[in-house]
Amino acid sequence: MLKIGIVGLPNVGKSTLFNALTKASVPAENYPFCTIDPSVGVVGVPDTRLQRLTELSQSVKTIPAAIEFVDIAGLVKGAAEGEGLGNQFLANIRETDAILEVVRFFDDTNITHVEETVEPDKDIEVINLELVLADAEQVRKRRDKLIRDMKTGDKNAIVEDSVLSKLEQGFSIGKLALHAGLSDDEKKHIAYLNLLTMKPILYVLNKKSGGHNLDEAADGRAERAYELIKSLGSRFVLVDAATERELNDVADEDRNNFRQEFGVQEDGLADLIRGAYDTLGLISFFTTGTDETRAWTISAGSAAPAAGAAIHNDFADKFIRAEVVSTDDLLAAGSWSAARESAKVRTEGKDYIVKDGDVMVFLHG
Repeated sequence: MLKIGIVGLPNVGKSTLFNALTKASVPAENYPFCTIDPSVGVVGVPDTRLQRLTELSQSVKTIPAAIEFVDIAGLVKGAAEGEGLGNQFLANIRETDAILEVVRFFDDTNITHVEETVEPDKDIEVINLELVLADAEQVRKRRDKLIRDMKTGDKNAIVEDSVLSKLEQGFSIGKLALHAGLSDDEKKHIAYLNLLTMKPILYVLNKKSGGHNLDEAADGRAERAYELIKSLGSRFVLVDAATERELNDVADEDRNNFRQEFGVQEDGLADLIRGAYDTLGLISFFTTGTDETRAWTISAGSAAPAAGAAIHNDFADKFIRAEVVSTDDLLAAGSWSAARESAKVRTEGKDYIVKDGDVMVFLHG
């Protein structure tokens, strides 16, 4: 299962967002470092297609795709040298597939900010610099260990060191590993290091209902944050974490009315999860029948055998072919047999690239 770490400075709404996402109850008090041990929650990915397929097949169970979110202790300047809970923070985040970086996007004198002033672009720079410094230290230690192997003429060690040298040059000017210009082959050589700044980052700009939100302040702070995120090749979502947390206790059918009362028009959590999917380059395909309708997560560009492996490893090794129909075509036809009769169901081989929303049946040996 994919794992995403929720990070940010202390007191910016990480735990509140985690509560909203998972409907869990972890501390979200108004003081730094209230989150000491990482809290983990598994979140179903919202997808309206799933319920419609369930109704079509009259499935007993509906199983959405899932993402594991990890709420990690707040990061402060100096974390790479062990300030705050830095070392523990960095160990926890190294185990995740991607980073969800929460940034405070509102003014409120009643909620303290660890840097005293709310400057989102500076907050992002503080966090990212700590990640860079931690990676730089890891790379330095690894290069020291490679010296002996390079003296013996070990070709793998020489190649790896040249990749690490390129990373160090980038780190020296504050570049994330993602932006070091490594080729796919070079990335393979250092993949085992699990570098923090090689992970994709989705920025969550946390607003506050009724507060002084920066996207309405017209003082340049919002624009500076947007430009910085764009320059990093990343994307952002706007979320009101506190309101989304309160909406967890509201019945589904009443939620839209409450959103209007709060002045929150969009489902911020759905946008966030979709944003996480896009950031990680993921898509969903479906299997459906009377027992269950289920969404499966794969990387965009995956071939049919790789999709089969998401269900069971044998499906990849013993893949013969797959029957495929788009969700829209299946729903329009009204049944699998009707879709087949109207030639909407296709038989695809090993080279077929799965599309988002494909409904699939695998034939394997």
